[in-house]
Amino acid sequence: MSNQTIKTPCIGLCSTVYGDLVCRGCKRFHHEVINWNGYDEQAKRAVWLRLEQLLVQVMTGKVEVFDPAALRGQLVARKIRFVPHQSEYCWAYQLIARGARVINQLEMYGMVLLPEFRDWGLPELRDAIDREFFLLSEAHYERYIAPGFLKDAMGQ
Repeated sequence: MSNQTIKTPCIGLCSTVYGDLVCRGCKRFHHEVINWNGYDEQAKRAVWLRLEQLLVQVMTGKVEVFDPAALRGQLVARKIRFVPHQSEYCWAYQLIARGARVINQLEMYGMVLLPEFRDWGLPELRDAIDREFFLLSEAHYERYIAPGFLKDAMGQ
């Protein structure tokens, strides 16, 4: 695994340049993408934490990580980048996102699909996870961020 620290949630699939208010790639809000390099560490941590919480919410509804050490070991062995201090459910997402087409036995990676998803293919599950993660990020934006932007635009 690269010794480089992951400095941004960006995954190189930015859709905010096309006008999306929430990036379909990294799930950050448009203003977070634009202002990321100007954020202090506290602001960056807040964004990372929100993304982690939303992703964990999605992942715990689809998989069970029963052996975090095995999962971590597999990520390292396969040189899949992950954020070590994040939840093992974020690690599970990185594994599925990068290995959906080649993984045959999730149990070897320290995790299993929950019963209602056991007949899903991993590419299909990966896409469903990504869609749900995006929808949660979009809902969070609409509920908590957009009203503030409207107030600012109206001078309130």
